[in-house]
Amino acid sequence: MDARRAIAQARRSGDAQAETAARASVHAAKLALGERGPVWWTDGAPDYNRHLLRNTPYSAGSD
Repeated sequence: MDARRAIAQARRSGDAQAETAARASVHAAKLALGERGPVWWTDGAPDYNRHLLRNTPYSAGSD
């Protein structure tokens, strides 16, 4: 959360360089937590990340 607060602070102050650095910190934290990057689990289910809903088996339930 510190990195997210740093983004807000940088945006409020108009410091583009600080905002870029804070966004990189958020990205690094998300990678470390497994929220971004390659799938780390193996449950056998296909990965539909980055697919439009209409191009997945879930599209039938979205109407």
